[in-house]
Amino acid sequence: MSALPQNCGIFRRMRLRLGRVLAMPLVLAALLCVGSSIAHAADTLRIAAQKTGTLAWELEIIRAHGLDRQADLNLDVTELASTEAGQIALKGGSADLILSDWLWVARERALGDDLVFYPYSSTLGAVMAPDNSPIKDLGDLKGKRLGVAGGPLDKSWLLLQALAQQSGVDLKSQATISYGAPPLLSAMLLQGKTDATLTFWNFCARLEAQGMRRAISMADVMKRLGAAGPVPMVGYVFHGGWAERHHALLDRFFSVTQQAKKILASSPAEWQRLGPRIGATDQAALDVYRRRYAEGLPTRPLADEIADAQALYKVLARLGGPDLVGPASQLAPGTFYTAGPSE
Repeated sequence: MSALPQNCGIFRRMRLRLGRVLAMPLVLAALLCVGSSIAHAADTLRIAAQKTGTLAWELEIIRAHGLDRQADLNLDVTELASTEAGQIALKGGSADLILSDWLWVARERALGDDLVFYPYSSTLGAVMAPDNSPIKDLGDLKGKRLGVAGGPLDKSWLLLQALAQQSGVDLKSQATISYGAPPLLSAMLLQGKTDATLTFWNFCARLEAQGMRRAISMADVMKRLGAAGPVPMVGYVFHGGWAERHHALLDRFFSVTQQAKKILASSPAEWQRLGPRIGATDQAALDVYRRRYAEGLPTRPLADEIADAQALYKVLARLGGPDLVGPASQLAPGTFYTAGPSE
């Protein structure tokens, strides 16, 4: 009878060994699962977006439709109050990609940075006026009270002045100019304190919905200054060296944003859902937003965009000088990113 406890101990040890043997495949399987999840972790793209801008709207569509997950992308988005804050984030290394204009990119390149630009939208502002206003062209602005959004070095304002000069009109001296924030200028126009206002496209859309009309389109101004077609002044901006290391990630991101753009261009329901973020819930106003947004989707070959940007840059450099463009009198080589998915 004394052998029985010893045998029991042997059995217990055998059970423990057997348990360990049986558990090993489970442990290995768990480790493989962890390794697999790490290997297939989504690529992260850090984006700094203006909270009230169109990129923020598109990112909302991307999230809502799961387009980022389908493309194995983790979009780490920081919403900021201004485009200047985005530029600081990109330059400071806390963002990989922002929206800005090729004029700023060219200036930074002339100063030694390697920033590059990829077209995002050619949707532009306009000179807005009351529907019954006699203002129809630049000459009609003489003697009028004109609000200008963006300040004295705003690109649209400089281009408008350049075209006016070709017609012998000096807007700075022959019109009464008021610089201010777009919401303030819109209110002044609606109250009759100004005769017209040059403002950004989204404020133009809101004014259109309130009975104002586009007296002078900036797209038309650019064509009359020599552009062959609509020029995307705004685009995705990122560092060229970073882009070389993350080419596949960028291609997937651009593909995802194209899907989001198509959804926004064709779906009134999505604009209704975005209404609170945009600050407009009236369907008529949202229809104007959608139409103007869709008009600005880039469709031209990149080479044509670059040629028009070079022509317009010379006009802006002549009027704005070093304060606007920095030391370069011509568009810096390499300003446009030419390794995009459609190139």
